[in-house]
Amino acid sequence: MAAKDLETTTVTVSTDDASDDMEVPLALIELLTEGEEDIPTVVADIAMFGLAQRVHTAVHHSQGDPSADIDADIEDIEAATDERFEERFGSSFEELLDHSH
Repeated sequence: MAAKDLETTTVTVSTDDASDDMEVPLALIELLTEGEEDIPTVVADIAMFGLAQRVHTAVHHSQGDPSADIDADIEDIEAATDERFEERFGSSFEELLDHSH
């Protein structure tokens, strides 16, 4: 089957004042689904992983202060993200990756 023939679904990400839609191949969702998870849960899990990975990289693997232009300390941002990550997955991002600093 060609990539253009794969069925997709629209996923919407929203905040209080904005939203964004994206088309995602259903086969990708099926590939990443564990058990009886629904599409929004699968996409939200991947989003949380992505956000945790990005802040981890900013704190531990970049030069300079990536939070210089915002009103929060980068370590505080990482701690808040990791707290939400642990609430969602039951362990920290670093524990799940077996990676620590």
